[in-house]
Amino acid sequence: MNGHARLADIAAQAGVSEATVSRVLNGKPGVSAATRQAVMAALDLMGYERPPRLRQRSNGLVGLVTPELDNPIFPAFAQAIEKALTQHGYTPVLCTQLPGGAPEDEFTELLVDRGVSGIVFVSGLHADTTARMDRYTRLTDRGLPIVLVDGYNEHIDAPFISPDDRMAARLAVQHLVDLGHERIGLALGPRRFVPVIRKIEGYRQAMAQLLGATDVDELISHSLFSVEGGQAAAAQLLSRGCTGIVCASDLMALGAIRACREKGLSVPGEVSVVGFDDSPLIAFTDPPLTTVRKPIGAMASAAVQTLLEEVNGAPAKHIELIFQPELVVRGSTGSGPLVNR
Repeated sequence: MNGHARLADIAAQAGVSEATVSRVLNGKPGVSAATRQAVMAALDLMGYERPPRLRQRSNGLVGLVTPELDNPIFPAFAQAIEKALTQHGYTPVLCTQLPGGAPEDEFTELLVDRGVSGIVFVSGLHADTTARMDRYTRLTDRGLPIVLVDGYNEHIDAPFISPDDRMAARLAVQHLVDLGHERIGLALGPRRFVPVIRKIEGYRQAMAQLLGATDVDELISHSLFSVEGGQAAAAQLLSRGCTGIVCASDLMALGAIRACREKGLSVPGEVSVVGFDDSPLIAFTDPPLTTVRKPIGAMASAAVQTLLEEVNGAPAKHIELIFQPELVVRGSTGSGPLVNR
């Protein structure tokens, strides 16, 4: 392919003139940063190598440790964090934990050996109230900047980024109460996790305030954060007469819908189901899932911003930044038995 055809293709892809592409490729002045970025993106997209002199030197590596990527919320988080790091000139190193694979501590050691500038932990052991926290205090004692997403522990001197889990549960309960439901169950993962503990607090508070229901223990079901887990938890809640089910993740909610169908119950005709996360593709399920959206974009930006402030010399802050979730009403919730009477 000749040089001219290539220039024309890149120019068309970037929406600029061939002369502009040529100026960018030859490192000539007089081109705005946005235009330069558009030409670079076009090069990358079309599979051309960047000319050596235009390859950005990275400011450094930043580790990103996430749970397994089966739940679409984690790749969405990883992508948002990686994008923010790249915009600041840092190179992300993604470490994904697989069941039975390398544990978090091994990844951490590997990243420290590679000389990373900092590490972002998403839903790691910091969210597990039974795990030892010295794995993090060792890092902060060495002065390595870390940020912890989705979990909280008062003994770790680092910034935490969390959604408001109590508020998320309250929003979901409020929505179901407004639709006329009274027997509202809560399906969650294991009780040792901080987000689970907080969702239960929010749920208990909402049930007491809105329905005067204080004895709700039998309406809370713990299982795994998976489709199968949601199915098992929901089966238990349905057997206890629940007509509304609030789930701690979208995957659990899909399992809950499956449990309803197995019992010959229609969603939302007879049972309403609410998820949590609003992960990619969840709007396209059958029925489209009503869910409480976790503000991933804002949380990812804040995680990167607080980490890089510390990388650039600001002292470590022990703070928790809490982000507001929002209810997204779709097709998996409908009027409850009170309205149908």
